[in-house]
Amino acid sequence: MTLFEDRFWSSRDGLKLHFRDYPGDGASDERRDGDGLPPIVCLHGLTRNARDFEVLAERLSPHRRVICPDMRGRGDSEYARDSASYNPVQYGEDLLELLAQEGIDRFVAIGTSLGGLMTMGLATMIPDRIVAAVINDVGPFLEPAGVARIKEYVGQGRSYPTWVHAARALEDNQSEAHPGQPLDFWIGRAKRLMTVSSGGRVVFDYDMKIAEPFLGYDVDDQPDLWPAWEALAGRPVLVLRGALSDLLSAATLEKMLRRLPGAEAVTLENVGHAPTLDEPEAVAAIERLLAQAA
Repeated sequence: MTLFEDRFWSSRDGLKLHFRDYPGDGASDERRDGDGLPPIVCLHGLTRNARDFEVLAERLSPHRRVICPDMRGRGDSEYARDSASYNPVQYGEDLLELLAQEGIDRFVAIGTSLGGLMTMGLATMIPDRIVAAVINDVGPFLEPAGVARIKEYVGQGRSYPTWVHAARALEDNQSEAHPGQPLDFWIGRAKRLMTVSSGGRVVFDYDMKIAEPFLGYDVDDQPDLWPAWEALAGRPVLVLRGALSDLLSAATLEKMLRRLPGAEAVTLENVGHAPTLDEPEAVAAIERLLAQAA
């Protein structure tokens, strides 16, 4: 049984963008928002897509509508004509178009990595519309080691003959973030992150040009994102951190909690960047937050 519908919206510069829409139990012809509760909008990381949230969305959608967009250049969304538009500000503007199309005034944001940065940015633009937020393994300051690691692989355009080959390649590159995981885990990760090309090879499911703006990011001249973090004050906020994360340090997380009293933080053991949100501790924490988000 398919729990979601593939749907589309348009950006202001004319791209056809895709999202998964999980309307929840008892959906009718109208979009269902789970007894009137604000829907959940899941925002993926730099090289990820809507499939990144499929396990979490299936768990949460019986109670609320869940929307998982593919940002431009990812998944089933069109690739941008100008690679300079692959930036968080543009992604935020694209998302506002989706919210307008769907008539969503208030929502819960769940953002992984880049999606977490997008959530903080949206809090400065539309603060009254974000009911609650989950920030997954990212903060106002990015650790240089984590940025350097991402720069090493983003936009490389590698391909593989089979899903097992793709899974083994992911394991080679990401085993420090998910140590001790079996082959089935890595095949699952590969199928979220990759697709089969027209030539029959398994490839990453994003436009390689998303790397161009990111490779120019200067960790020694980071923008001041602390005001964006503080813009989330006054609503339930959860920060998830992998204990092995090289992008969000324990020191930055501690500072985040000082700057936003009342936010909850959960550190997931034996996980790096980024938690998959399938972890029992992560799911339990997200469900606690949702219980406060009406």
